[in-house]
Amino acid sequence: MIALIDYKAGNLTSVRKAFAAIGAELYDPASPGDLERATAIVVPGVGHFGATAALDRGWAAAIRARVAQGRPLLGICLGLQWLFAGSEEAPDCPGLGLLAGTCYRLKGSAQGARDAIKIPHVGWNNLAIAHDAPIVAGVATGSQVYFTHSFVAPVTGDTVAVTEHGEPFAAIVQRERVAGVQFHPEKSGEVGLQILRNFAHAT
Repeated sequence: MIALIDYKAGNLTSVRKAFAAIGAELYDPASPGDLERATAIVVPGVGHFGATAALDRGWAAAIRARVAQGRPLLGICLGLQWLFAGSEEAPDCPGLGLLAGTCYRLKGSAQGARDAIKIPHVGWNNLAIAHDAPIVAGVATGSQVYFTHSFVAPVTGDTVAVTEHGEPFAAIVQRERVAGVQFHPEKSGEVGLQILRNFAHAT
């Protein structure tokens, strides 16, 4: 069963429904010890990076231990950002540190600019697949997914797909069995469900 981490950073109902739609079974671990039985782990979330402080050392250690045992990990939106070393949004709040780099705020446009780039980035946007990876099996370059965020992860060697909103940023990342998506697959139609299937099939 897939563990869905609830650290009070957003409504998880739509995430549960999306996994149910692909036939995957979720459970809500009440403590880090409950991750022992997880076949995979999902860390969702929306809002301020400071909310990840609820994922304290006990949770972080348990998640790292399960990843070391080969269990897949997926971060969604804020959960993707937490996979990195940290974020400029909350400099005193460390990330999980499984991926190198620091998240940062999208620049946007100067007020009154003719072609304004608005922040937060809200709405549908394209994925440009950078290279093949299990998490994007069956997902074509140009596929549209739904975003709502102001902060992003840098484009690195772990970036599988890039999206541009004024500047390029990592939309999908994967290193071995650790993956993350900046958008909301649970709100991204069939493309989002395919990505969740790819993750679930890795368990």
